[in-house]
Amino acid sequence: MDRLHQLEVFVAVADAGGFAKAGARLRLSPPAVTRAISALEARLGARVFNRTTRSLSITDVGARFLESARRILADLETAEMDAVGATAIPHGHLTITASVTFGRSALSPVVCDFLSHFPRVTASVVLVDRVVNLVEEGIDVAVRIGPLPDSNLIAKRIGSVRRVLIASPGYLAHRGTPAAPAELKLHSVIAFTGLMPNREWRFKDSQGQSSVALRPTFEINDAVAAIQAAEEGHGITIGLSYMVSEKIRDGKLVPVLDHTTLPPQPVHLVYAQSRLVAPKVRAFVDFAAPRLKSALDQLA
Repeated sequence: MDRLHQLEVFVAVADAGGFAKAGARLRLSPPAVTRAISALEARLGARVFNRTTRSLSITDVGARFLESARRILADLETAEMDAVGATAIPHGHLTITASVTFGRSALSPVVCDFLSHFPRVTASVVLVDRVVNLVEEGIDVAVRIGPLPDSNLIAKRIGSVRRVLIASPGYLAHRGTPAAPAELKLHSVIAFTGLMPNREWRFKDSQGQSSVALRPTFEINDAVAAIQAAEEGHGITIGLSYMVSEKIRDGKLVPVLDHTTLPPQPVHLVYAQSRLVAPKVRAFVDFAAPRLKSALDQLA
């Protein structure tokens, strides 16, 4: 029992990035967390964390041990679910991740609604504009926007989002409105790097598909900042429909080349593949999928 408890505390500290946060998640006091980690290190004969009063980092030994610890705890959970049946009442802590803007606009309300329906589940939502490794970072479910690379993750498609070229009315009044994709070369282009691979934008219209290679005036890896720069009149950029729909309605931004289409981006819920999916994960995916699809339709 003590050894399993030490593994649970170790994984919680690694995921939370600190002893106090792990203790809050596990409902343990900070001294109890410290004792569990110290006992684990004594048993292993090596430190699993480098810690000072201001910082915490995992050691090489700890990083190697972390994957095994996760697997042991997952096998235990699977065995328990086998014993009680796959239809057990969802319970436990659920960690979900999504991009910052999508999480704020669509995911957060769905998670709150889910928790009101499943009171034995608690949840953490991690909003980051990067692709996380679900297994290594202890994530149960992720919302992924864009084509999925080949992986062993299970994916449930919940819809798609349009990509829209936009600029401010002031910019277009001053520089003119491009009538064809090739004319973008004559304009100031703001590149959100996540939606502009290889510095080109791809289009599809009645004439077929085309791509335009561009030299951005300004590049940034934050979508909100790129849209803000366009709103301030610095050029033309690209945004996902749910990011710009309100600004377009308010007249702060104007669609550009709206007679062409940029390939839409698929949206999926993804989670790690295992022999038996935890009830909390299955319940969340089943609950969230139709609600997020509805949110995407409204935001479009």
